Amino acid sequence: MENKDHGIERSLSRGWWRALLEVFIVSSKLGLTSFGGPTAHLGYFHYEYIVRRKWMDERGYADLVALCQFLPGPASSQVGIGIGIVRAGIWGGIISWMGFTLPSVIVLILFALLMQGAQIAQDGWIHGLHLVAVAVVAHALLGMGQKLAPDRNRMTLAVIAAVVSLLWQGVFSQLILLSGAALIGWWMYRKTDVAAAQNIHVPISRKAGVLYLSVFLLLLALLPFLRQIGGGGGGLLPIADSFYRAGSLVFGGGHVVLPLLEAELVPTGWISSDSFMAGYGAAQAIPGPLFTIAAYLGMMIQGITGALIAIMAIFLPAFLLIVGALPFWSSLRSNPTIQGALTGINAAVVGILLAALYDPLWTTAILTPLDFSVTACLFLLLMYWKLPSWAVVLIGGVVGQLISYINVTII
Repeated sequence: MENKDHGIERSLSRGWWRALLEVFIVSSKLGLTSFGGPTAHLGYFHYEYIVRRKWMDERGYADLVALCQFLPGPASSQVGIGIGIVRAGIWGGIISWMGFTLPSVIVLILFALLMQGAQIAQDGWIHGLHLVAVAVVAHALLGMGQKLAPDRNRMTLAVIAAVVSLLWQGVFSQLILLSGAALIGWWMYRKTDVAAAQNIHVPISRKAGVLYLSVFLLLLALLPFLRQIGGGGGGLLPIADSFYRAGSLVFGGGHVVLPLLEAELVPTGWISSDSFMAGYGAAQAIPGPLFTIAAYLGMMIQGITGALIAIMAIFLPAFLLIVGALPFWSSLRSNPTIQGALTGINAAVVGILLAALYDPLWTTAILTPLDFSVTACLFLLLMYWKLPSWAVVLIGGVVGQLISYINVTII
């Protein structure tokens, strides 16, 4: 009887390791091939995880996507983590995240190595990437506005959020802004009917969920305090604080992390505006989540150690939140009070992205009528010709270099 029990345990152990290996192989494939941003990522995930391998049913996947869009952080990465957890527990979620993000992390670290010490401000292709960033964010803003602020009240809230974001810039300004938007959303939409959600069966207890959520909140409060005690200057702790806070406050997708990171890194002198925008353009040209720009930024700030700290810090909130929220998803999604607050937050996110479109993007990129003309054409290619973002990045870089060459020749 004892030998039989040991045999069952070994069989279960082998099955778990096989599941982990399978999660890593599939997620790595997605990390190498998933171009096009979070919406496209969810399509790739659906085909690989649901259609081909049937790791979840259609309703369960739809509910998981809804949960990840409800939470702050990179939605597509959180969906991948959630599927990994359903498949192989907590370690399955970690392995799924590693497979999906590692390819783009490696590419962006290599890109940072090429950029370090270069006089990039004078390179035309860098200016071309600036123009691409304007077109890409304008494209994302239009889609988000249609979905998250489709009526007068929500668009009004979005515009107010844009104005506040531009005129009041501080360490905690966006946190206060999102909190205010949540209160307004709760007041306006708390009586809206909400459809019941299906339970997602995950190997996580509610006690464990509370623990993960508590760690998330503790780090969000503790890291700025420790940073102030340490003098708030250079070092790894300020990097961890800045990237963790950015990853904690991002609603609406990876593009919204741009103004948060820009406000944290450029004014402090950690990285120049040109280097920052070059990394943003590079992140658009490769597969995987846009949050992996943290690897490039950390590498530019403090080498490989900075890159590792930045990439772990910006994704850690997403991991803690998805693990903590999964056991409570049914009650959260069915609660009209929480849904009303989320409605207000989502509308404010549109405004924050609108503010980012103007500053830093528009103010640093659109300097001449030719810049506007090129950006309009790039937006056309994205919006109506449906070119993938990596192709538009390449076109923008080439056009920027050609313009620079023509200007130098004329001079």
